[in-house]
Amino acid sequence: MRSEQEKYCHSCGEVIHINAEICPKCGVRQPMPEAPRSASATDERWLATLLLCVFLGYLGIHRFYTGNTVTGIVQLLTLGGCGIWALIDLILIVTNSFTDGNGKVIHS
Repeated sequence: MRSEQEKYCHSCGEVIHINAEICPKCGVRQPMPEAPRSASATDERWLATLLLCVFLGYLGIHRFYTGNTVTGIVQLLTLGGCGIWALIDLILIVTNSFTDGNGKVIHS
C-alpha cells in the first residue's frame, strides 16, 4: 500500500519516496513535476500577449514578449506578414493555441 509520501518509479514501478530523484531499485532518474503556476500569472501573461498582438501585432512585439525572437524579427521585417500573420496569431491566442519560445501553450 502506498502512502502520501510515496510514488511509483516511472521505470520499474517500485514504490519510492515522493521526492526521490533516482529510483534505488533500478537507478532511473525520475521526472520531477513542474511547480504549478498561479492562475493570475498565467492570466496576466495571456492578457499581455493578447493586447500586444492587438495593438502591435504587425510589428511582432507579442512574439518577442513570448520568447519567439526569430519569428518576431521576421514579423517585424514583413509588418506581420502584411497583417495576415498577426491576424492568425490573434486567433491562436484567443483560442488558447499560441505557444511561447519553449513550446508551452499560453492560455487564459
